[in-house]
Amino acid sequence: MHHKILSAGLLALALAAPGAPAQTAAPATPAVDPATVQALKDMGAHLQSLQRFHVTNELTGERVLADGQKLQHMASATMDVQRPNRLRVKMSSARSQRELFYDGKQVTLFTPAQQYYTSVPFAGSVGDLAGALQDKYNVELPLADLFVLGTPAAPLDKLDSAMNAGQDFVGPDLCDHYALRQGNFDWQIWITVGSKPLPRKLVITNRNDEARPQSVSLIEWDMKAILASSAYTFKPPKGAKAIDLVARKAQ
Repeated sequence: MHHKILSAGLLALALAAPGAPAQTAAPATPAVDPATVQALKDMGAHLQSLQRFHVTNELTGERVLADGQKLQHMASATMDVQRPNRLRVKMSSARSQRELFYDGKQVTLFTPAQQYYTSVPFAGSVGDLAGALQDKYNVELPLADLFVLGTPAAPLDKLDSAMNAGQDFVGPDLCDHYALRQGNFDWQIWITVGSKPLPRKLVITNRNDEARPQSVSLIEWDMKAILASSAYTFKPPKGAKAIDLVARKAQ
């Protein structure tokens, strides 16, 4: 809108002064701002440098009904990470609760309400685990991108657009706000200002659906809450029953 007003003003000025030289158009702003891409790289590098952390995610998602009406749903997750290969996650909503334990040798999914658990052997980093759970068992780890950003598995050379959208406060933290587009998804990310950039808010919009459903994640960080190594190993409570984890069918 401001660009149109400015253009109209320049045109009026030229008509009022016929002898004035023609205005030279400013160069177009690149669709992918290099500084924005660098900010994402810096954040990714910092994320990969974190050895231990506790993170909380408050998620609001949207479900679109057949008539186009949107319904919001909410969920939360807490995650404790000790690199390279320890992870504990608690996922909670009004519909279900699940817990995940990974101690570098075995990964276990536990549903407290039903007292069911399933364990499979696994050896690899927490990043490897996030990918394996999705690919093999169709289990999506909350905030899985935290383990991918800053690695070759998250290339930034396929963005359709990327721009700096200014600054906002997320809670008490001043953040740089970036907006990006890739394929059928728009995403916005708020990253803390300073030498230790962390993502504090993430909004993803699905443009493949004309209703444009969104998911919003509010992310809190705690670098001081450190679990003992034994907390990452699952200990079945009395009465819990072991079940098999079924691998997804090959496509």
